[in-house]
Amino acid sequence: MKSSALLLAGAACVHQSGGFAPVQLTHRPLTRSSPTHLQMAADSDASALRIMVNGMPGPMATAAAEACLRKGLGLSPVAMTGPDVEPQTITVKDDVTGASAEVRLIPATDDGFDEIVASLAGLRDAAGSDNVLAIDYTHPSAVNGNAVFYAENQLPFVMGTTGGDRKQLMEDMESRKAFAVIAPNMGKQIVALQAGLEDLADKFPGAFAGYKLEVTESHQKTKADTSGTAKAVISSLKKLSDDGFETKDINMLRDDESSLAFGVSPDALNGHAFHTYTLTSPDGSVNFQLQHNVEGRTVYAEGTADAVRFLATKLGDGEGTVYSMTDVLRAGALE
Repeated sequence: MKSSALLLAGAACVHQSGGFAPVQLTHRPLTRSSPTHLQMAADSDASALRIMVNGMPGPMATAAAEACLRKGLGLSPVAMTGPDVEPQTITVKDDVTGASAEVRLIPATDDGFDEIVASLAGLRDAAGSDNVLAIDYTHPSAVNGNAVFYAENQLPFVMGTTGGDRKQLMEDMESRKAFAVIAPNMGKQIVALQAGLEDLADKFPGAFAGYKLEVTESHQKTKADTSGTAKAVISSLKKLSDDGFETKDINMLRDDESSLAFGVSPDALNGHAFHTYTLTSPDGSVNFQLQHNVEGRTVYAEGTADAVRFLATKLGDGEGTVYSMTDVLRAGALE
């Protein structure tokens, strides 16, 4: 069963691809080719785009690739995978539209790196430099290295992978003037919730002063890091409550027995994001609870596809900019 249950509001964490070691890339800058007749304009056919979805055959990366096909975007015929994954060609198929594409997965090893660089250069020559973008659903330990690779090779990207050093990530991207969408969550309703909580915290700081915050989150066993969405929501709730809650205080569930007890369906154990945030008054007489439960990956995958399409329309806007999913939402680019 794939479902989304939202009580009061909805949020969830982007799921890691899982199943292979991190993608770590040497930084060898590429030169972007000059524009061609296929160059993407804001109102042009999105099918001209070629999206390199890195992290397949992991489930989140694969779901994002399927969503790209579903929304009429083209896939790059090559993509990067983990260094421990065998080179292989996979068929990505969207069951809704029937659209499909074959993608060669190239391990990010010394032997595979030259093929990755050459393939990217050839793809740009064929499709147009501004028509080639990337989506990253790899591993938390690869976030910073991959982002620098994308930036130094002038490859616009959507970073769906959570974890890594986020402060360093933003500094690296801003200093390199990269075009990117970076967010801990790619779902429309989730993004709206986060933006609403941030606004609430800014307008009414301390409204829940003295209240104690408790947080429990459950994800599939392959998710290596703490929920990025949970961190963002907690940041706002702390402003409202003045609680000294820290990330280490999150009750993280990563085993099937605990997840089932938390309400996860048996067939969603390999792909879910359940969160419960509780604020309790000092005397225990008042209790507020925010709960959001998501099973499956569709909401994140489709948001990711919308984000990369949004980013493609921004590539002619001067210097590179790092956008958030709130920017995508405000632009009306989420379907």
